[in-house]
Amino acid sequence: MMKIFLEGLLLQASLIFALGPQNLFVLESGLKRHFHLTVCIVCFFCDLSLIMLGVCGGSIFFSRFPQLKIVIGFIGVAFLINYGIKKLRLREHYHLEFEKSGRRSCYRAAILSSLAFSVVNPHAYLDGIVLIGGYSTKYADLASRLALGGGAATFSLIWFLTLSIGASIMVPLFQEKSRIRFLMMTSGMILLILSVKLGIEVISWIQELYPESSDLSASK
Repeated sequence: MMKIFLEGLLLQASLIFALGPQNLFVLESGLKRHFHLTVCIVCFFCDLSLIMLGVCGGSIFFSRFPQLKIVIGFIGVAFLINYGIKKLRLREHYHLEFEKSGRRSCYRAAILSSLAFSVVNPHAYLDGIVLIGGYSTKYADLASRLALGGGAATFSLIWFLTLSIGASIMVPLFQEKSRIRFLMMTSGMILLILSVKLGIEVISWIQELYPESSDLSASK
């Protein structure tokens, strides 16, 4: 069983290292020390839920209803564009205003943002439910599939803690207003680039699901 657990650990490691909106958000929260451990835990539980849903048979649902992936994709594109533009429009004193807006409201905002970046992200479903869930079907018994999912979820926790705590240690490097502004601008640009990348993927999903639409556009 430990061998299967380690297999899940390595599988998730191969999927999570890519820079995505969720990783970027955890990293930014750590740099600003805005409830970064809360952000880390919320993102972990979202990953855990999707992975366990996948190993328990959730991948079958997505294979039967591929349109759902496209809908989530469109929502994800809109979310990334909106959040990216907001980052680009932020003023230099944003991080100070955030501190003054009230601990309770900030805490709620941190949780809601963590949920948004974890759930409104089609790659989270693809990785957790489709890829890890689909991979787990090589094991016939549920115990082995849960062990695989447990290993994958454990690596998610290790990765998010590393990003969050590691970024918080780097805070002294971002004390100057110009540096935090540069961070916000860079974050916004990356989010917009990711939205374009996701939009292209959504178009490819539509063409795979409805090949006749691509044939019609080609004939024109």
